[in-house]
Formats: sequence, structure tokens, C-alpha cells
Amino acid sequence: MRKSLVKLLLIPLDLVVGLVILLDEMLRPLYRPLIAWFASLRLVGRLEDAIGRLPPYGALVALAIPFAIVEPLKLLGLVFLARGALTAGIVTTAVGHLAGFLLVERVYHAGRAQLLTIPWFARIMGWIDAIRQAVIGRIKASAAWRRAVELVQVVRERLRGFRGWLASLRA
Repeated sequence: MRKSLVKLLLIPLDLVVGLVILLDEMLRPLYRPLIAWFASLRLVGRLEDAIGRLPPYGALVALAIPFAIVEPLKLLGLVFLARGALTAGIVTTAVGHLAGFLLVERVYHAGRAQLLTIPWFARIMGWIDAIRQAVIGRIKASAAWRRAVELVQVVRERLRGFRGWLASLRA
């Protein structure tokens, strides 16, 4: 009985994490070049080097500053959406996520080694990773995931055929 209740309670979490993973997979080709360009900037490299030399709690403060700006921005986007301001909500949420990709992620990766020496931080990150892996495992084991993977493969094959057809027209 308890296992069934836990499984039932995990459905909304699985749906939310699944949607985030799906969106991330769909949008990754769009934002990956932007992240690479941002990381290649000399100023960003210098800041990452400086963060990498900080003591553990200095790296935590460096992470907390952009995080404290970006996360409320995402929530503000949701408030806009809830109030019916679709354009403002979408733009605010997108800017929040973009800032998260560009700032929070870069700071975290630059100071990751120092951050993980803080016992409570390492424990929390371990919990987050374990939860994420468990949810991803449940999603990937589902029939819906298998069907989605098959669909993606079919679309990719058709796109390859379409590209070949376009190339033959140009020749």
C-alpha cells in the first residue's frame, strides 16, 4: 500500500522533471553555441579563474549572488504567466533561464571543486543528483519515453532523407 502511494505521489514530479528534460533536449542545440561563445570571452575566463581560486565559502558567495538574481526572475516570469501577461511571462522566464545557463552554471562549474568540499553542500548536491537520476530512470523506463525515442528516430531519418533530396536538387 505504501509503495503504491509513493508511486502515485511521484507522478507529478516525474511529469515536471520529464517536461524539463524534454525542453532541455529540444533547446540544447539552440543554446549550446551561445554558452560556448560566452565561455570563450576573455572576461568570463578571468572570472572563472578567480572563482576557481576562491576558498570554499567564497565560491559559495560567488554562486549565491547570480543565483539570488536569476531564480526570483524565473518566479516573476511565472507570476506574469499566471496573470495572463503571456509575452512578459515568456520573455522574463526565458531571460531567467538564459541568465541561469550563462551565469549560475559558469560560476558553479568554476567553483565546483571548492563547493564540494563544504560537507552540507556536497550532501545536498548528492541528494539532488540521486533524485534527478531516479526520476530520469523512471521516465526512461516508461512506454511513453520509448515511443518518444522511436518518434525522434523516425523524424531524424526523414530529415536525413529530406536533406539528401535537397542536396540532389542543388547538384
